[in-house]
Amino acid sequence: MKLTELSSLLKTVVTAGAVKALAANAPHKDRINKAEAYRTYGRAQVDRWLREGLIQLSSDHSAISKKTFDRKKLEAVAESSNRCTYLPVAER
Repeated sequence: MKLTELSSLLKTVVTAGAVKALAANAPHKDRINKAEAYRTYGRAQVDRWLREGLIQLSSDHSAISKKTFDRKKLEAVAESSNRCTYLPVAER
């Protein structure tokens, strides 16, 4: 391996590690909006969880009433989501 290849590889690894560390340690908001939930978990998943009643949109008590999700509840539903427990199409 040439020195330029090694330096390029190290730069890529360090950048990826820094991004991962910042994402893991960045402070999270307690509530997220629907658009952010769609970006994180996928529109179809979030809409299905809403239809099934696993998550609910609620408004915060600020002057501008925005509908948001509780982040901890959303993460719990996402972690427990398992394709083998879904109802077959005929039973929906």
